[in-house]
Amino acid sequence: MFEAKFQTFIDDAMRGDSAARLKALRAELKRQGLDGFLVPRADAHQNEYVPKCAERLAWLTGFTGSAGFAVVLEKEAALFVDGRYVIQVRGEIDAKLFKPLDIAETTPAAWLSGHAREGARIGYDPWVHTSTQIERFGKILAERKIELVPLDANPIDALWVDRPAEPKGAVAIHPARYAGASAGAKIKKLRAALKDADAALMSDPHAICWAFNIRGADVAHTPIALCFALLPKDGAPALYIDDAKLSPKVRAALEKFLTLKTPEDLVEDLVQAGKRGATILFDSATAPAKLVETLRAAGGKPRLADDPATLPKAIKNERELEGAREAHIRDGAALTRFLAWFSEAAPKGGLTEISAAEALETFRRENGDLRDISFPTISAFGEHAAIPHYRVTETSNLKIGRGVYLVDSGAQYLDGTTDVTRTVVVGPASKQLREHFTRVLKGHIAIARAVFPKGVSGAQLDAFARRALWEAGLDFDHGTGHGVGAYLSVHEGPQRISKLGTTPLQPGMILSNEPGYYRAGAYGVRLENLVIVERREIKGAEREMYGFETITLAPFDLNCVEPKLLSPEEIGWLNAYHARVRKILSPLVDAKTRKWLREATTSV
Repeated sequence: MFEAKFQTFIDDAMRGDSAARLKALRAELKRQGLDGFLVPRADAHQNEYVPKCAERLAWLTGFTGSAGFAVVLEKEAALFVDGRYVIQVRGEIDAKLFKPLDIAETTPAAWLSGHAREGARIGYDPWVHTSTQIERFGKILAERKIELVPLDANPIDALWVDRPAEPKGAVAIHPARYAGASAGAKIKKLRAALKDADAALMSDPHAICWAFNIRGADVAHTPIALCFALLPKDGAPALYIDDAKLSPKVRAALEKFLTLKTPEDLVEDLVQAGKRGATILFDSATAPAKLVETLRAAGGKPRLADDPATLPKAIKNERELEGAREAHIRDGAALTRFLAWFSEAAPKGGLTEISAAEALETFRRENGDLRDISFPTISAFGEHAAIPHYRVTETSNLKIGRGVYLVDSGAQYLDGTTDVTRTVVVGPASKQLREHFTRVLKGHIAIARAVFPKGVSGAQLDAFARRALWEAGLDFDHGTGHGVGAYLSVHEGPQRISKLGTTPLQPGMILSNEPGYYRAGAYGVRLENLVIVERREIKGAEREMYGFETITLAPFDLNCVEPKLLSPEEIGWLNAYHARVRKILSPLVDAKTRKWLREATTSV
């Protein structure tokens, strides 16, 4: 009945023989006269989701998370992960080979400084590190005279005998009815940010796809084309992309406003620009150190800054916002159908984490507009729900019984990207679960109801989501919210609600609101909606004020709510939200789901 077309559940961790791979890498480093090597989980664009050929960290260590960093020395090695993966990493790697460390407690540079011998030579691939990253390492390692050595080739690539080929996904033109602005209008706006620079080297494929109104298929679940672009102050931009990705029709459309070149042309073009003494902006967050140093060595003047498209891309235009709202209505209907089905099927037994994920994808496909899921569905029962970025495989798949089930999922539609998390209970909810769930819900409501002046950043709002947990001595180790793209990445910057979110929030930005709580070995709770930053009119206000419009539509599990812990204002918000969900979605679901929805959204 149900099936998954956009995701698989194969355990493809590429673990192999990590001991043999590590031994071979160390032998190669010794041959090159190196004492160590840096292995980030990154490609040449610093993407979160990378092509299979760039999964070097997974190949070497077995760790499959979307963020990680290994340091390999002659006698020891360490693998650094953030709070999302501190549980997961222990189950995926051999701790005798790689010591797992929380990057919030120990940075790779600090560890390397304390474990490498004085004067050591540490190799790195300049295509997968930014200049900022290398500079940061260099400052910390300088005291012990540890040298960072850029390599012409990544030594892992030579050892990885069955390494996948570079992707060649087809590029498509993103229609103006979804983009809301022409590529020409965007390019004109971006040029204004160049100021006294001669050009900007665009290295973030998300920014390039947004600016040129294209989408691609080079990485899973995110419709981007891996490419670079050079945006000059005058003249046509250059797009450096594999010709195999372009159909004649797409090529003709692009050649109306830009010059198409191969990726191999980029280094030579930077050399020529350097010889002319050109000043070129590089995105400090994504530009490979290799390209920055190529321009500098040729006599040019590299200037590290933000990609000129980063902020404009984050501030959605009216058509993009309309599309996001429309996508969330369809997506909410699909998720509500799933939740209604799950409430009946789960208590009967027979469901697994995989079959539930397959069912949810099927409900989304049945709306007829699904292009892909926006990330692998986190379908997690019991103790797996305590792993924030858990990915179910045929090996880990649990049967769903009485207890907590968490599903974090999203979809890619031409008019919008969705991301939503619901936590539900099969059977009765314990007193402890109701308290934890309700404290997370209080944090969610605090963000949803927040009103703040212009200039406030996500870092200033992050504590709103944690206060109720802090009062009980609890917390969670991930950000409260990330930015979301317009049929682009489900994780978009620079906007975020987290301790690191320093970018001021502006109207038109889309973010997630997803506080959580994770009880290791038992269960996890996360409640996520997407919100749009909007202007708020407040009588007598002396400053421009903003708030959030919640666009995700799906009921919260009232069986997990402890009303005594909610204030009248919080109860009012929850009841109003559920009334809105019921009103908008009821006409879009079948009679059986409609009946369930009425019961699921009754007033508290």
